[in-house]
Amino acid sequence: MEKDMTKGSPMRLILGFAVPLLFGLLFQQFYSMVDTIIVGHYLGVDALAAVGATGSVNFLIIGFCMGVCNGFAIPIAQEFGAKHEENLRRYVANCVWLSIIFAAVMTVLVVILCRPILQAMRTPDNIIDGSYQYIVIIFIGIPVIYLYNMTASILRSLGDSRTPVIFLVMAAILNIFLDLLCIIVFHMGVAGAAVATVVSQALAGICCLIFMYKKFSILRLSKDERRWNRDCAAKLCNMGIPMGLQYSITAIGSVVLQSAVNGIGSDAVAAVTAGSKLSMLLMCPFDAMGSTMATYGGQNVGAGDLDRVDRGLKSCTLLGLIYSVLAVGIVYLLGEKLLLLFLDAGETAILVNADAFTRMNVLFYFPLALVNIVRFLIQGMGFSKLAVFAGAFEMLARGLAGFVLVPVFGFPAVCFANPLAWIFADIFLIPAFYHVRKKMAGIFAGTRNAALTDGSCAKS
Repeated sequence: MEKDMTKGSPMRLILGFAVPLLFGLLFQQFYSMVDTIIVGHYLGVDALAAVGATGSVNFLIIGFCMGVCNGFAIPIAQEFGAKHEENLRRYVANCVWLSIIFAAVMTVLVVILCRPILQAMRTPDNIIDGSYQYIVIIFIGIPVIYLYNMTASILRSLGDSRTPVIFLVMAAILNIFLDLLCIIVFHMGVAGAAVATVVSQALAGICCLIFMYKKFSILRLSKDERRWNRDCAAKLCNMGIPMGLQYSITAIGSVVLQSAVNGIGSDAVAAVTAGSKLSMLLMCPFDAMGSTMATYGGQNVGAGDLDRVDRGLKSCTLLGLIYSVLAVGIVYLLGEKLLLLFLDAGETAILVNADAFTRMNVLFYFPLALVNIVRFLIQGMGFSKLAVFAGAFEMLARGLAGFVLVPVFGFPAVCFANPLAWIFADIFLIPAFYHVRKKMAGIFAGTRNAALTDGSCAKS
């Protein structure tokens, strides 16, 4: 079941890993799209705006959960590449302990703070109750978000990007039926869409956990390996927390921008919601490339092969460029028609703004490709703290747009906010990669074993 990415053609390995991962990401977006389509068509524009107004705060919290779990998987991938199976299992056990702790603490805190955050974001009065009903249920489901992302990240670190997709497909199908049942039959409103999402993701997480336990003999933990280990936990936190913060810091900029959009009015919120849903769907290949490079980088650094890291970077960058060009064609030929999935044709002004938002974003997809590829590769190489700085650059750009540009230029500035954030991040990330590459070369030239075992698990 495991896939060793330290041998063979980098392009073939990257494609073989990324394509199943892409389908998984598409189905994750499918969760969100189904919510949006059903909410928009059955509950109206205000309900659509209510769900959309939670997007940035949702990313702020859920993005942290995803980032932490992705970070936890990096030492696992490195130990897998180095063929240190006992250390690998200790990291897996402590990944589980830490996920339980993080999920419990975060659930309590964010549920308590949910409404004050929406109020601070200037969520319009006509949609704030709907926004609260939706997002508080999503946040109650934080434990299942940790469950799925933890198990999926562990499987990916071992080279299995297909299994999480299979269970996500099952969950997406369930999500459709639950959406229709809760919203149309039980008349639960936007709360029904949130319940459907949480229940569906819980199914995906439980299935991943059972599969991982039954099928991966490398993960059969002894009693000693299952214990809490301070050294393991410290290194996992050293990788996971910076990656989680990177997502959250990026999201802070999105919260500032969302607040500025909220100030324009609910029609602007609806336009950005629809445009963002389509954009997030089109961006899935970049997310797949990023997650692939984290595993690829982790395994090859664990094996001590920086030449393969370089070859993988070149191959994935070429893929990013090709897809960026294709995405421009898709949006400029079919973008307005695709937006009708989320909006009624009669909402002419909202459609025009949503189309403008999507067109501006897609023109800057190659800078976005570099953000994902380079950032995740750096993280996979073990330098996840640098991701915090990349997130800070994105936050700065979106903050500039929200505080300065939107009040002056209005909706056109909203359209340019994401491209500005991607350019700012690249300005930091590209030099950062060469710094990391040079540092790793020095480490390997000195003493490889000391570098790879630093902070590794010792027996309790």
